[in-house]
Amino acid sequence: MERLGTGIGWRPEIADAVERMPGIDWVEVVAENVCPGHLPRSLLRLRERGVTVVPHGVSLGLGGAERPDPVRLAALAERAGALGAPLVTEHIAFVRAGGPLTASPRLEAGHLLPVPRTRDALDVLCENVRIAQDALPVPLAVENIAALFCWPGEEMTEGQFLYDLVDRTGVRLLIDVANLHTNHVNRGEDPAEALAELPLEALAYVHVAGGFARDGVWHDSHAHPVPQPVLDILTDLASRVAPPGVLLERDEDFPSRVELETEVEAVRAAVEKGRAAVEKGPAVVEKGRAAVEKGPAVETGRGAVETGRGAVETGRGAAVSGGGRGGAGEAHGGLEVLPDTAPARQRLGLAQAALVSALVAGTPAPEGFDRARLGVQARALVAKRADVVARVAPELPEILGAGYRAAFVAYARNRPMTGGYRQDALDFAGRLLHTGQPPEDRTRRELREWWLERSGPVPRSRRRSVRLARATRRVLLRR
Repeated sequence: MERLGTGIGWRPEIADAVERMPGIDWVEVVAENVCPGHLPRSLLRLRERGVTVVPHGVSLGLGGAERPDPVRLAALAERAGALGAPLVTEHIAFVRAGGPLTASPRLEAGHLLPVPRTRDALDVLCENVRIAQDALPVPLAVENIAALFCWPGEEMTEGQFLYDLVDRTGVRLLIDVANLHTNHVNRGEDPAEALAELPLEALAYVHVAGGFARDGVWHDSHAHPVPQPVLDILTDLASRVAPPGVLLERDEDFPSRVELETEVEAVRAAVEKGRAAVEKGPAVVEKGRAAVEKGPAVETGRGAVETGRGAVETGRGAAVSGGGRGGAGEAHGGLEVLPDTAPARQRLGLAQAALVSALVAGTPAPEGFDRARLGVQARALVAKRADVVARVAPELPEILGAGYRAAFVAYARNRPMTGGYRQDALDFAGRLLHTGQPPEDRTRRELREWWLERSGPVPRSRRRSVRLARATRRVLLRR
């Protein structure tokens, strides 16, 4: 694997700061936020300086029941080519559910949701990863995600699930140590045990990020400083394998350049501490791992994943020997016979659709889930929608003032997104106008003008310009 070094997530808000930071070897950019034909000048300048740029996808939904969308795959491949990237990355997650597979409305979660660690989900994920690998011009690495809740009836630990995925597909791993910390707090999963089970030889690079505790759980916000427990997990990982690359993620509430540089240095120091521990001997390494295991935890409620840990005592790679429903397939004449994923896709699709419906449409929680945790996740999804809509349509908070958030939460609580966030903004404004809100005449007029300007296929101001141009042309032709 190509050595990347120390990096930071490139975002437009900190583009200048990133360009001026010393010791930045590479950057990662959200793939869906860049257009190959119109790359930001900051990224072009970084590339001219020899800084590697890696596109990081967030919308494929490789863990979903449906096969990856060819259009999204083509777009990701195009961005990899435009950026000259050595690899592309995505998530082991699903972001939408429903549709023809389940004969139900398609629902967008607007968030990366965890896949169940079951044989069905593994078979589907492996096939989806193979499809993506075939469509991409460079290697693919997939990232473990943070979760606020557990799926009932899980059959594997995270380490076993990822080990089997790598063994069956050859995909590389992007390990997010902040997500390991999140799952430690929220699901009671030991990050040291997870690292011990992972195929670290497949490691592409590492993510590091901050978060915060609220509602009795840890939220992976990417908007707060990196806490010490996350740095401790990074040190533990670095004591096991030399990471090809380590990257600091920050998506919101951006601090000063000096603060960002301090965080990057803390990340670099955590890696160096892990490598130094290897040189000093196993006793020092074990002491560091004990510190990781003692990290803080929040009350997990139902005991989380104990059923998953007890269910599979097969050890590394045992699940890939085939045999049984959902296995990797039996070998005949030296060739692997891949499982038929159609039944697994339908079972997984139904389960994911029921979950997403509970989270974004207000339907009852599926059997076996912790209702309190799903409530926390549903509130977090609404809060995220409100924040993103405010960013893509900043005029709405300006027009509605302090009442924006309360109005949006009331609107979104039981109304799923019908499209992207821009459509969500239009739907929200249209709903307010339909119900006679806001009550103030002036504010309602401003909101109506904003909605009319953006709701048609062509902006209203442009339509007026076109009509004026046509009228002028008719006058000139009559002369």
